[in-house]
Formats: sequence, C-alpha cells, structure tokens
Amino acid sequence: MANLLTEGQEKGHLSTDDILSSFPQIDEVGLTEIYDMCDGLNITYAEESDESEVDETQNDVDSRLASAFDRTDTVGQYLNEISIVPLLTHSEEVSLAKRMEQGKNSSRQIASGNHAQNHFQQLKDVVENARQARGHLISANTRLVVSVAKKYLGRGVPFLDLIQEGNIGLIRAAIKFDYKRGHRFSTYATWWIRQGVTRAIADQGRTVRVPVHMGDQINKMYKLERQMMQELGRDPSDNELAAALQIPTTKVINMKKISHRPLSLEQPVAGLDEESVLGDFIEDEDSLSPPDEASQNELREQLKEVLGTLPPREVRILQLRYGLLDGKSYTLEEVGRKVGVTRERVRQIEAQALSRIRHPANKRKLEDHLRD
Repeated sequence: MANLLTEGQEKGHLSTDDILSSFPQIDEVGLTEIYDMCDGLNITYAEESDESEVDETQNDVDSRLASAFDRTDTVGQYLNEISIVPLLTHSEEVSLAKRMEQGKNSSRQIASGNHAQNHFQQLKDVVENARQARGHLISANTRLVVSVAKKYLGRGVPFLDLIQEGNIGLIRAAIKFDYKRGHRFSTYATWWIRQGVTRAIADQGRTVRVPVHMGDQINKMYKLERQMMQELGRDPSDNELAAALQIPTTKVINMKKISHRPLSLEQPVAGLDEESVLGDFIEDEDSLSPPDEASQNELREQLKEVLGTLPPREVRILQLRYGLLDGKSYTLEEVGRKVGVTRERVRQIEAQALSRIRHPANKRKLEDHLRD
C-alpha cells in the first residue's frame, strides 16, 4: 500500500490500472479505502480507464475491432449497436447518478409506506425515471466493457461471454456508483468489469479451475517475462524470473505448469475437413511404425502357418506358454491343470513342439523375422 501511495505522490496521480496491478484481488471495500487515502493525500486519478480506454474504444471498437467481425454475425451486430449510443460527459454522469439516487430514496419511501396517498404515483414516476437513468448510464458505457474484454481474448472463454460477464459487472457498478466522491463512473466501473471478466475466465476458461488469485499471478509473471525478454534479448531463466518477482524458483516452475491448458483430442482442427480432430495428428508413441507393423503382421501369418503343421495339443500348449492367445503366459503347472497333464509332461510336449518348429522346413519361414 505504501509503495502504491508513494508512486501516486511522485506521479501526482493514480489510475485504476495502477491499483489493480498492485492489488489484483482487492475487493470493493479495499478499493474504496484506497480512493479515500488518495483523496486525503491529494492524489488525483488519471482517467485512464475513462478517457484513454473509452476514447480508444470509441474509435477502436467502431473501426478496427468491429472490422474484425462480419457486421452480419452476432458479434458484429452487437458492436454496431453499442456504437450508436453517445458517450457521456462527467456532468451528464452526475446528472444520471442524481436521478438514480432520487429513485433509491423514493423506493425506500414506497417500501416504508411513509408517504401521502396522493404522492404515490409521483414516487413511482421518480423510481421509473431512475431506472431509465441507470439504463442510460449502462448503455453509454458498454464500450468500456468491450475495451476491457478484448484484452482477455484467447483465455478459453468466447468473446461474447466475456462481454456478457463484463456487462454484469457494469450493472453492479451502476447500482453502487457514488457520484459524490467526484470520480468518473468509468474509473469505478473498470474494477467491476474486470472482476466479472477475470472470474469468468477462472471459472469457465479451463477444464481444471485455477483460482483467480493464481491466474493474476500467472499473468503478472508472463507480463514480466515479456518485459525481461525485451531488456535481455533472450528468454529469462526461471531463476531470473523468480528473483524479479521475489518468489521461490519452485513457484515459478509450478505456475508455468499450471498455465498449460489441456486440449481435447476430439477438438476439431480448423481449416481441414469437418471430421478431422486434433487426435488424428498426435503421434501414438506406443504404436509401431508402419514398416514394423507390416513386419509384425507378416510374422503373425507365418507363425500361424507353422503352428498349423503341429498337432492340436502341441499348439494349445505353445499358445498358453507364450501368450499367443491373450498376451498372458502361463507356468508349466498352470498349463498342466488346463490341459489335464502333469507339469513334466507339459515340459516334454513344449520341447517337442519347439523342435518341430526348428525343423529346416519351418525355420526358413521364420528366420528372416528372427534375424531382425
């Protein structure tokens, strides 16, 4: 906390990004406390989450981002709709917030019954006016949701789902916004939007859920890794990363392992035929190569042909002794019980069968495979 406030005093301002970077898991109460401390130290807010993000989104969403989607698809249509609603000035935000506050007061009066009968309709009108004000405040800031959500693309949650979760955070921000603190609504709403988006990624983005705080630490680690890569001109080692993050090296290694996302072998492969899945392109290290597979099949056929020249009893004993049926080999005693002879007799029959297989006529059929 002291480092954050010192940074704010040196720069003369703090942004929501600065606060969330230092305290990624901060709750609403903690955020409010930081705002109060900043006010006490005359640290202002650089409206980074407002003018830079919203203005950037005004141009970015309406052109560069929107152009990445077909205007006829769902995402394109949504981006087209939100670009119609004009942005709000600070005074307009305050005006809407005051109407919302009046609506809350009127709702409390209606609930308590502490009002004259002829004023009931008037109170209802104020409540409806507040509802419309809240809707206007929300719709005018949906650009901010898109601006935040697009930074989390590729995290395992579809873009529209990220926007939806961010919109839920925006609604909560509109309900809890206190204009009397003097902050822009977007400054306050950014925290709620990011909370919704990051929690959605933690809950839905992975097959195995990673806690939000761990996800934030992983993101911080990779952000620092990219920064060090530019400074060093190479990939930083785990030890260097750990030293920069002031955490044990084992934790860096563990976070890298956690960050790996499992993929389904049944996942369709884009750009190929509809029936192609990822598993079709993954090598099975336990399977034989095509030449070895062909050789094994040929050996199997040759062995079957050689066994066909032996008496059925000898074939049966060899099959049991060497697992030719189910891959399981049996002892002399086990084979004896199965065929109804003594252990010694099984040994004699096995030796006799092997002697027949070693006969030159049969040996020639197998010697190429035996040589390999």
